[in-house]
Amino acid sequence: MYPGEPRAAFVNLARTSGPSTSRYPMSSSEKPPATVEQFLQHLTQEYDGLSNRLKVIARHVETHRDQLGLEGIQSLAEACGVQPSAVVRFAKHFGFSGFSEMQKLFREGLAQQIAPGRAYNLRLRDVIESGSSSLQPEQIADEFIKGSIAGMQQLRQTLDSQALAQAVDLLADTQAIWIAGSRRAFPIAVYLDYALQHTDKRIGLFSALGSMHLGQIRSVREGDVMIVISFMPYAEETVQVAQQAVQRGARLIAITDSRMSPLAREAEVTLMVQDSATFGFRALTATMGLAQSLFVALAYRLELSYLPTADGAHGTQAG
Repeated sequence: MYPGEPRAAFVNLARTSGPSTSRYPMSSSEKPPATVEQFLQHLTQEYDGLSNRLKVIARHVETHRDQLGLEGIQSLAEACGVQPSAVVRFAKHFGFSGFSEMQKLFREGLAQQIAPGRAYNLRLRDVIESGSSSLQPEQIADEFIKGSIAGMQQLRQTLDSQALAQAVDLLADTQAIWIAGSRRAFPIAVYLDYALQHTDKRIGLFSALGSMHLGQIRSVREGDVMIVISFMPYAEETVQVAQQAVQRGARLIAITDSRMSPLAREAEVTLMVQDSATFGFRALTATMGLAQSLFVALAYRLELSYLPTADGAHGTQAG
């Protein structure tokens, strides 16, 4: 819908993995990936063909890659709810001799840069498990602030600058921008709707008011751009809207937490972000920072196009 129409958040429904195509997958690689990034690319490409158990491991590895070099096979198995043998099978599927060789790859990456979020998580666990005294409001606030800082630091270190530039290109070249997000992602969608209305483009925010979101999709045209925001568990309505928008010829920008996200699989550009969790509550600091960066980068691009040239005409002055 366009500005002035009523809005409402989607209902967030958890997605479940589809049927497995291979219960015991054979190794897909003759030799293991040389870098963590290469491994994650293979993970994304082969995710749909993994068994349900290996998909669980894949999602954990992708979202906790900064910790994989430090946790043992038993800890990884327990976190995924599988047996250690499944972790070994997962490693062998991607060409590793076993878990140890796979872990070595992540340890080498970790040696280059320690993730700030891990130290924060360990500190928080110490605070909770100490039980020496009740937490005061200022202590809780301090932990939330530390978590938000850690999330922003991680975003700064892991932000894909090429993907961000591609997203700005898509937004700059279209006349209509649609936004869809629900539950935890809804504030981000609303902010982008508000901010993008300061451009001269047509802006529409999807809602589920009266379950009309699939009706709204009829307004999407070929060449439009849709920004979709969702995190695990992924909202079914957001995924449906994204899929149908692509079918109608729209180009998709996904803001999400995993390369295995159903939104990432539909998107032309994926912007990855992972906010920290404090006392079981996930922050929005890093995600909002990414959304604001995307808007300001677009606004800067559009403003440059209106700057006068030496002959008095209007044109982009970017070098």
